[in-house]
Amino acid sequence: MAGEKQNNNWPLPKFYFMVDWGSTTNIPFQEVSGLDIEAQPINYRHGNSPVFSKINMPGIVKNGNVTMKKGVFVNDNSFWDWYGKIKMNTIERQNVVIKLLDEGGNPTMTWTLNNAWPTKISATDLKSDGNEVAVESIEIAYEGLTIANG
Repeated sequence: MAGEKQNNNWPLPKFYFMVDWGSTTNIPFQEVSGLDIEAQPINYRHGNSPVFSKINMPGIVKNGNVTMKKGVFVNDNSFWDWYGKIKMNTIERQNVVIKLLDEGGNPTMTWTLNNAWPTKISATDLKSDGNEVAVESIEIAYEGLTIANG
């Protein structure tokens, strides 16, 4: 109601975020998706169990790949430069930090992708009759996800 005191318990909007990786900070991305983590279940039944069913136990943790999309800028080859460092059995791994920001630009939630490296890059599509912004995407694999609030 108008004039009533409002509490500060509102869901966070998802449109104001920044991404840092390596020495590059505050990269403006259009979209970040795939921040998934799951524990794969293991079905187990020990031999002397009186119950005729299996139990579920947590198994190996599986991280999904993260996909990030951003506009194409003149002289910005950061995706391609990082991907170009892939050699046989070697890759430059970096920590990637995704920050959800409040209206003042302060991080309210932070996801850190540990030991991340690029697995796929998709260049923009080209259309002679289009008027959209050129957008490229990068898919990143990582070894661990750390989440921090505030």
